[in-house]
Amino acid sequence: MPKISKSSTKKTIVKTKKVAAVVKKATKVIKKNSTPEIKVKAPIKISKTYIPKETEKYMCDKHLSFFKIKLTEWKKELVKANNEALYNGSMDDNSVSADIVDQASSYTDKTVEMKAINRQIKLISKIDQALMRIKDKTFGFCAETAEPIGLKRLMARPVAHLCIAAQEKHEKDEKVYADD
Repeated sequence: MPKISKSSTKKTIVKTKKVAAVVKKATKVIKKNSTPEIKVKAPIKISKTYIPKETEKYMCDKHLSFFKIKLTEWKKELVKANNEALYNGSMDDNSVSADIVDQASSYTDKTVEMKAINRQIKLISKIDQALMRIKDKTFGFCAETAEPIGLKRLMARPVAHLCIAAQEKHEKDEKVYADD
């Protein structure tokens, strides 16, 4: 058995301690530089009777939760109404009348129904866009000026994405181009 000197044992111990110190430092650096864990906030619970107030911070979590619930419920109602209209409308296709006036009336009714459904589909798309703005935390701010849209306007039209001044300018520009 070879003899191990005390000096070589001490050298090995010192090297081991140095390696341990380097590993410990590296671990600290990795922990320091790594991205922190993302803490997911629990959804804000609001009562069914809650109404956003002007005195609260504009577009706080309560406001965003309120409008998210309002928009989601509105979307569900529209989808349900569209499905019912499409189902009921498709059931009437089998009734073909020999009278030309009845056929014209039926055609007009179906056209009006389809226009209403198309408007609702566009509204559902606007609701989806508003829900995305809530997710991005840009909801409630004008898409053109970044100014607050205002609670009163959002309560009346939750899908609004322009403040009143920007909306008026937009409508004025549309009218000018339409007149050309």
